[in-house]
Amino acid sequence: MGTRLRITRRFPLLALLRRRPDPAGGEPGDPFEAELPELSAHVWHARDGELAETGMGTMARRLPAVIAQAAGLAWRANRADTTATISLNLAAGLFTAFGLLATTGVLTALFSAGPTPGRVRDALPSLALVAGSVALRSGLQAAAGWTQARLEPQVQRLVELRLYEATTAADLTALDDSSFLDDLQRAETRGMNAAPQVVQHAVDVLTGAVGMAAAAGTLGVLHPLLLPLLLLTAVPEGWASVRSARLRYATMLALVGVARRKWILSSLMTERRHAAEVRAFTMRPFLLGEYDRFAAHQRRVELGLARRQTTTKITGDVLKGLATAGVYIALGLLLWRGWVPLAVAGTAVLAIRSGQTSLANLVFAVNQCYEEGLYFGDYLAFCDAAEARIPHRALPARPTLPDPFGRIQVRDVTFTYPGSDAPSLRGVSLELRRGEVVALVGENGSGKTTLSRIMAGLYDPDGGEVRWDEVSLADVPQDEVWSRVAVIAQEYTHWPMTARQNITMGRGPAHRAGGPEDPGVLAAARASGAEEVVADLARGYDTLLDRRFQGGAELSGGQWQRLAVARGFYRDAPLLICDEPSASLDARAEHLLFDRIRDHAAGRTVLLITHRLASVRYADRIYVLEHGKVTEEGDHDTLMSRNGLYADLYTLQASAYR
Repeated sequence: MGTRLRITRRFPLLALLRRRPDPAGGEPGDPFEAELPELSAHVWHARDGELAETGMGTMARRLPAVIAQAAGLAWRANRADTTATISLNLAAGLFTAFGLLATTGVLTALFSAGPTPGRVRDALPSLALVAGSVALRSGLQAAAGWTQARLEPQVQRLVELRLYEATTAADLTALDDSSFLDDLQRAETRGMNAAPQVVQHAVDVLTGAVGMAAAAGTLGVLHPLLLPLLLLTAVPEGWASVRSARLRYATMLALVGVARRKWILSSLMTERRHAAEVRAFTMRPFLLGEYDRFAAHQRRVELGLARRQTTTKITGDVLKGLATAGVYIALGLLLWRGWVPLAVAGTAVLAIRSGQTSLANLVFAVNQCYEEGLYFGDYLAFCDAAEARIPHRALPARPTLPDPFGRIQVRDVTFTYPGSDAPSLRGVSLELRRGEVVALVGENGSGKTTLSRIMAGLYDPDGGEVRWDEVSLADVPQDEVWSRVAVIAQEYTHWPMTARQNITMGRGPAHRAGGPEDPGVLAAARASGAEEVVADLARGYDTLLDRRFQGGAELSGGQWQRLAVARGFYRDAPLLICDEPSASLDARAEHLLFDRIRDHAAGRTVLLITHRLASVRYADRIYVLEHGKVTEEGDHDTLMSRNGLYADLYTLQASAYR
């Protein structure tokens, strides 16, 4: 609440936009947060309050660090383009100052005594210098713009790669951490896009500063008293530019929730996945009315912004006019006193006008550079945090997993998810021998999927260990573990790729359309039943499985499930983990799938997780998990004879079919 009070005191517009009288007669409230709590500020805009309170003094103090970050990023992206951009802008500034000084020679010759043709001839050398400096400055600025344009996509590529390299390598538990996900969202949406903008605005700051220095240096050379005149005329325009930008930003901050709500409503009205329910529940009038209500509010706010910005511009122009009049009066006094010649006064007018433009550009660039720099700082902080969560197992003498293994042992494993008070696994121990089909059963939340992920090397246990024969998974690189494990997950990805790529996932050999098919792909598709799915596709294995693209196809849930099973079979790994592999299949397809899994298990070890207990009765061994502990162990007949949880669940399911 304290932050909001400070913001609204600094920007009354925010108070006007965010508050209204309470219909019950109480204190004014926040209409959007009271009626639509989903419009409260999102983590994407966590820096908005800080930006709204920041003045130019704070920006000036922190700006060097932001520019240093931008320079370091640009240097890593391309040293040659970075050096060229800076050098060309500095050179352009030098020629700006040289051109202004050369103008003095032109005016001196033209204002001298004598016939006009003679004066023109005397001015020609200086005029040539002015023309040459202008041409060179324009050429240098064009070249600097070209190198800067080359630099920006390279910076974008660099920051994108760093973010995705960090997120895909970070420990999987990081993606179960809500604060990590919030930081990721902010880094990906605002921070990553801010990186090239920081570089661009840092160059703009350099350009504006060089232009200001050129104008100030010229005036200082002409006469020391002329330098204060530059500031006198530039300050009103700089003030108007800053105030207009802050008004625009304050409006954007006030409309954050409205913009998010409009985006949500637009997706509900345009995306295919919502189309059927929008029509079936006659939601169209309601959605259109809601969208128009927020759009009308946004229009009123933006019209108010236009009025305030116009008032600011007029005020700035009036002050600039008064300052300009004062400059001309001061120049007139200097001429009257004979302190400066007429030619110098003329050059001073040109230098002051050039300095005004450079200062306005500089103020705007500083504002933008600082704003984008805050979000870029969020990106850097997230990347550092994500890279710190990448597992590193570089040991001096690194063991390798046995191939083939004799048994896999889980020894007293405990695990707790980030932010959770209760552990998901509490001292779990079990064993899988090569060639066995072992089942994990239990009610929802018992820890089955968590345990399977630890056995697959996706999570590191908090305590205990998993061993393949005598080798602990903690002692080998995770990539080596993952290469020996195939997972058929309950929640699988609908990859927007071809049917072949959905099966091979980058592990298959290169294949050209129309050429001979990979025997491994055919075998996996045949074993999983995906062969029937592919047979109905227009281009077979080369069909793109995403209808958003031309020629793409859409599959049903059961068809996607078969492709996911084929993906697991194709890896041909010694350990196959099946986590609810039949969740989207009908009864006949489910029966066939478990038959195929048993056939595919020949010589392999299968860990089967399912709620369909009729499918596990033929498992070599069954472990029953309850509240993160193994409470029962044995084959189907043994567990049924004990009349424990397994027998209760099995009997309950069987009774539904009697």
